[in-house]
Amino acid sequence: MVEYAPLDIPEDGKLAANITHFARALRKAGLPAGPGRVVDAIRAVEAAGFTSRADFFFTLQACFVNRPEQRAVFAQIFRLYWRDPRYLEHMMSMMLPAIRGVQEERAARAAERRAAEALLDGVARDAPDLPEPEGESEQIEIDAALTMSAEERLRTLDFEQMTTAEMAAARRRIARLSLPVPPLKTRRLAADPRGRRPDWRATMRAALRRGGAIERLSWRARRTRWPNLVALCDISGSMSAYSRVVLHFLHSVANEKGAGWAKVHAFTFGTRLTNITRQLGARDVDAALAAAGAEARDWEGGTRIGHCLHVFNRDWSRRVLGSGAVVLLITDGLDRDDPERLAREMERLHLSARRVIWINPLLRWEGFAPRAQGIAAMLPHVDCFRAGHNLASLEALADAVADAGDQGEKLRLMQMLAAG
Repeated sequence: MVEYAPLDIPEDGKLAANITHFARALRKAGLPAGPGRVVDAIRAVEAAGFTSRADFFFTLQACFVNRPEQRAVFAQIFRLYWRDPRYLEHMMSMMLPAIRGVQEERAARAAERRAAEALLDGVARDAPDLPEPEGESEQIEIDAALTMSAEERLRTLDFEQMTTAEMAAARRRIARLSLPVPPLKTRRLAADPRGRRPDWRATMRAALRRGGAIERLSWRARRTRWPNLVALCDISGSMSAYSRVVLHFLHSVANEKGAGWAKVHAFTFGTRLTNITRQLGARDVDAALAAAGAEARDWEGGTRIGHCLHVFNRDWSRRVLGSGAVVLLITDGLDRDDPERLAREMERLHLSARRVIWINPLLRWEGFAPRAQGIAAMLPHVDCFRAGHNLASLEALADAVADAGDQGEKLRLMQMLAAG
């Protein structure tokens, strides 16, 4: 529910200017609040008056909102902008997680962080004054001659090391990423003027309509269809920083029209398996991730990969892995369950899917080796093994999905595993 703040409008109040600044915040948050809508909002408020706080809210909403997914962002910016008590302190606590206070009283709602960033855009957020250490301070000179650009640094920076601003920029780039897949050819045939197989039945039907004369041949070709994408995302404590970014990426893939996938199914697992496909279907990414987090109760808990894969193979495999589905397995593979059971469940998953692509953030380390029992049990039953710790790795994932022969780092690690 939206919390309405009291609107005590003074006689000489600058209502038009306030609505203009309010529209500017909406525009920075992603809503199409142009000058025309600002003029319409001022005229609408002038006609509706201020007899009811709810009328004022819905009057502005009717002028600035034209899609269902925009309502959550509009409601949060309205609540924060129009004189909500302590709204500035709450926004600062969200923008600077190190500051305690209002943030501890309640968790941020869906779209609230985006609203805070839009309202605080351009406002100087100085860090708190810290006491200077006694004695002479040591001056450090940094040679920035060979440093990379900010954009290139953002592509190669680990998700776990990003600041709030860098993570926001990374999410904006992730929202523009795509995961195209080539279509699959089926055994069924369909009429195609460029086909290579003659369609004798269609040819004879056309000839009967012309008195039995065959003027031209009809042709057929194999039909094409799009596969399903199934994502199994580890949300245990060691994977929480990466899982949130991957779910953001999956949301953009699931809601991109014409991307090539028949359907995108998403599951999270830690100590239990949770289907969040319906939650990721929400158009607003903040609302989608908030609903997914509420559905998955084992967030940042332990890991039982073997048990969760067993539940998936038993309850969901036949439903979602038909028609040549591609499976994205996002986990670090650190599991304390029985490795033999994990190997059996991975083998069954591999046999049921068209391809299994394992995304492991631990692969970012140069000295990574498949020494853990869980990783050694899972590695032989995947088709591709890739890193997933930064933007560059997510961009390279599109090439791995499109290329059926791509193995990533699997061959090299399998050689290490065989050498013992």
